[in-house]
Amino acid sequence: MRAGQHAAAGSPQAAPRVLFVCVKNAGKSQMAAGLMNAAAGDSVDVTSAGTRPGEAVNSLSAQSLLEVGVDITGARPRPVTADLIAAADVVVTLGTEARIDDDLVAAAAQLQPGARFETWVTGEPSSRGIDGIERMRLVRDDIAARVDDLRDRLLATHAG
Repeated sequence: MRAGQHAAAGSPQAAPRVLFVCVKNAGKSQMAAGLMNAAAGDSVDVTSAGTRPGEAVNSLSAQSLLEVGVDITGARPRPVTADLIAAADVVVTLGTEARIDDDLVAAAAQLQPGARFETWVTGEPSSRGIDGIERMRLVRDDIAARVDDLRDRLLATHAG
């Protein structure tokens, strides 16, 4: 079943699908995906991508998640594609710098219309002089609260 389609009466409904996007797919979007996987398990299908993917996951992002029992050390950055957007029920862009190309959005709509787009403008502790692992912990906690809210909204909508 693709994003935007509904299960037939009596058949099990597929889990809602979320695509998290940031610029490099090395920090915030990977953190959001890891946190959603931990918070929702199999009840939400999660992936992440970047508008200009980096080479590897940010080590401080991974370390901050390990502190709360979430392991993203095996994750690898990848580019956002029309297929990834089309497969999602919700596309969440993290931060103000990531911009999904209009042509990708149009191509995704041709494949499967109906994805809902959200932008999360996360706090930036470095603007307050907070850097390193302390910065990443604050970013993690901000994203975790947003992930929990999205999970609750998805599961409430999906159940009913």
